[in-house]
Amino acid sequence: MADARVARGDLALTGPTLRVRIPRLDDAAGLFSQASDPEVTRWFSWGPYRCEDDAVAYLERLPGERERAAQLDLVVEHHEAGPIGISGFSEIARRDRRATIGTWLGRAWWGTGANREVKALMCHLGFELLGLERIGSYTNVAHERSQRALQRLGFEREGVLRAFHRHGDEVLDVVVFGLLRSDWERGPLREVAVAVAGEPPALFVSPGRAGLSPAR
Repeated sequence: MADARVARGDLALTGPTLRVRIPRLDDAAGLFSQASDPEVTRWFSWGPYRCEDDAVAYLERLPGERERAAQLDLVVEHHEAGPIGISGFSEIARRDRRATIGTWLGRAWWGTGANREVKALMCHLGFELLGLERIGSYTNVAHERSQRALQRLGFEREGVLRAFHRHGDEVLDVVVFGLLRSDWERGPLREVAVAVAGEPPALFVSPGRAGLSPAR
């Protein structure tokens, strides 16, 4: 039986072309097909996937991460193409109402508007359902495409953290971005229509925040 603290009505947020939802083991093949591309995982501390079992191992780890309220990763699913990536929250501080977002998408979806839609879905989850006041993001100092994308979506560049991220044998600097609730409320991500089904895992909801906001 599913732990009620973890799965509350099969959480899913749906936009015009994409949906984010709790991952399942049968997502492994789709995720492997996307994350086996070295360009997709170039800036991350993991990957590329060498076999489908790599994706299975990741998916098997996620329920434990949710039970500990350590990480809330959702699969990004295209309405026709199936799983195309992952977006999730980590560094979750319920008392301070903040979290850090991370997203990866298959290369075929770069430059298509998919990232904007994913961020809109995830920010709706974060601000409206989890009660966050701040969503942060990190990107490698050399990853200029990611930095431009975050700024287009309303994230503010806040500075550089030196020797912050280990990538193989290297320790790299990262640029810190932040999006406040007030930024989101007047920014471009709020313009994307979002429909909500289910409820977020209770352990991720900020104190004093209960129930779902109506779909927009």
